[in-house]
Amino acid sequence: MSDRSPAPGALELVQALVNTVDLESGADALDTAEGRARLGLTETDLAAARELRESLRAALLAHAGHPPHRTVTPLGDLLAAAPLVVAVDPADGSARLTPTGGAPLLSRVAAAVAQGLVEGTWTRLKACEAADCHWAYYDRSPAGRGRWCSMQVCGARAKMRRYRAK
Repeated sequence: MSDRSPAPGALELVQALVNTVDLESGADALDTAEGRARLGLTETDLAAARELRESLRAALLAHAGHPPHRTVTPLGDLLAAAPLVVAVDPADGSARLTPTGGAPLLSRVAAAVAQGLVEGTWTRLKACEAADCHWAYYDRSPAGRGRWCSMQVCGARAKMRRYRAK
């Protein structure tokens, strides 16, 4: 749906997971073997991956100032199952957060969120305001006040609805 560029760094994983379902058509990439393979999932991982996806979507809606789309498990509760530790490379002294356990996708998402927090990019990852969309996008606008995944689609529809309502 979005005509925007992908989220930076590890947040691209979060964006990709949230965007595995098209709310307008109902198509879910996690229903296909190829879609699951892109995220390193098996069929047994599906329920947890979908729960994580919707908790992430709720957080991204909150970043954009919108209420949750439905009742979900709080993201913090899910991420608590994937603790992170600081790993320091002895060769160059660089440090990074690495998962210490938990499900592989959950651990990767936890590390991505932590990286986004450190870099200051986490709150710029948002979900589209349109109720039939809620597509994840990275808000690169100077003021950080983007509302739609695409001005040409969701933004134009919203503006047309407001115009017609007048």
